[in-house]
Amino acid sequence: MIRLALRSAALAIALAVTACANVKLDATGATAATVEKLRAANLAPAQAGAFKLAPGRDPAMDTALSGLRGSTLAPAKGSWSQLLKDSLVIELTAAGLYDSASRSVIEGQLTDSKVDAAIGTGTGRVAARFTITNGGRLVYDKELAADASWESSFVGAVAIPEAMNQYGALYKALVAKLVDDPDFRRALAK
Repeated sequence: MIRLALRSAALAIALAVTACANVKLDATGATAATVEKLRAANLAPAQAGAFKLAPGRDPAMDTALSGLRGSTLAPAKGSWSQLLKDSLVIELTAAGLYDSASRSVIEGQLTDSKVDAAIGTGTGRVAARFTITNGGRLVYDKELAADASWESSFVGAVAIPEAMNQYGALYKALVAKLVDDPDFRRALAK
């Protein structure tokens, strides 16, 4: 009985500590696999244009994130669409394929952004509609999504950081999905 009371007290403390976590998420370094794919694809350099929330979406979707059991995860630069742009620019730059004067312009509209640190199975999703124009002519237009699911602990101190990590990794996964898309490669082919 005492052991159960101690576990309950420890759980209550862990939940109280994690309930007030406020974390800012920023783009991180390039992913080796994505950079190698970009280098091997024989692509022309490109620049990143406007990245914003898709029309008709709730504006809060670009700046807030629920599903973290009372904790908050916010984009470091004010919007999730900006985080997506930064993630793309980091990968292109690392591959030597970012050129701010390029005629090829990649743009994006965030269409989905969510995470759920549910007990049992956590889930997350980031989706965007990407376009590429070359000299003002549309050469690519496609919506892509990155989804994840993972084992999510009952204990918030474990589940919440894991959900934040999984959600943050979705931006790299979405950029990797874009790079893997044959139509994307054709649109930027030399």
